Amino acid sequence: MFSTVTLWIPFTVTAALGQVARNAMQRSLTGPLGTWGATNIRFLFGFPFSLIFFGVVIVATGDAIPWPTAAFWPWLMLGALSQIAGTALMLLAMNDRSFVVTTAYLKTEAIQTAIFGFVFLGDHLTWLKVVAIMIATVGVIITALRPNSERSFAELKPTIIGLVAAAAFALSAIGFRGAIITIHDVSFVTAASCTLVFGLFVQTLVLTIYLLARASEALTKILRLWKPSLFAGFMGAFASQFWFLAFALTAAANVRTLALVEVLFAQGVAYYSFKQPLSVREVSGIALIVVGVGLLVAV
Repeated sequence: MFSTVTLWIPFTVTAALGQVARNAMQRSLTGPLGTWGATNIRFLFGFPFSLIFFGVVIVATGDAIPWPTAAFWPWLMLGALSQIAGTALMLLAMNDRSFVVTTAYLKTEAIQTAIFGFVFLGDHLTWLKVVAIMIATVGVIITALRPNSERSFAELKPTIIGLVAAAAFALSAIGFRGAIITIHDVSFVTAASCTLVFGLFVQTLVLTIYLLARASEALTKILRLWKPSLFAGFMGAFASQFWFLAFALTAAANVRTLALVEVLFAQGVAYYSFKQPLSVREVSGIALIVVGVGLLVAV
């Protein structure tokens, strides 16, 4: 049903499902752990799972364990550090706005990824794919904007945070794809899995050092809440594994545009878990997202 060239499609949908579950869990842990504590759990508890995934891949593929070249590390650091910033900003935005609407702000990442991918990686997109990205992005904007809302700083703050978080995630996608494609002489699965291991290691190290220096009590709370943190870490590593597999096969903009289906998954989570129904305007925006994503996949 899927060739190697089109495997990025099921990989992306699987990653989006896992990411919604992880985001919901992290959101519930922001209160007891704080923003940085909740951010760290996806890395601290996700890293061991990435090692397991990598071990399984090496055994299954028979590839040698690769050691990245010098070109790998700048891309990895861009991806890892931008993702830390994006995750923290995402959780801040979710504290002030609904789960679905915050997810919609984050999905402006698609058009930003297309721009960054063209500038930094020379990723080529056809005009039809650009149109698909634009349609889906318009759907996101319609979903996110609130008519007749007060234009105060309190109202605009979560919007700005969400958009900046999207830019950080866009840079993260470019950084990780850039790192993956520098690894040669192994399968794309091994290259993606290797990058995930190094990425989570760097992120765990950076955030744990920060918390030890600035908020050591957060690490104690994380250990006390190890059961929900373990689940969030697993879902984070699971989602990242499939994101990286998709990045290994196609331009980051394609992956992040198809990932807009996450808004639909977030709708289900918001309705059943947070009791946040959608308005007619939000449903109209989501319809455009579906059209844009459908066009992207079709072309």
